Amino acid sequence: MRNHSEDAKVFKAFCDVNRLRILEMLSTGEKCACKLLDELQIGQSTLSHHMKILCESGVVVGRKEGKWTYYSISESGSKYAGELLKILTCRYQDEDSVSSGCGQ
Repeated sequence: MRNHSEDAKVFKAFCDVNRLRILEMLSTGEKCACKLLDELQIGQSTLSHHMKILCESGVVVGRKEGKWTYYSISESGSKYAGELLKILTCRYQDEDSVSSGCGQ
């Protein structure tokens, strides 16, 4: 049985304009929180809120270096999110869809 609470965290991560912008920024590589703040023009507490949601989803990971945190997209979290979407949107209609890899 799937853990729908954990799955919901993944989708919550994608349900905000700022979080989508953060993910787009991180798609080019690791970024310091200071860079994200500058680009998004949001407050520190707002960024912290968004990063907490992204990290709890497993799609983003953070690492501390000095007083700053650096964020990047988690390869395993990204893969999990893609597989989850595939699982939830795939329908088994007949043998052909199963053999084509739907849901695998």
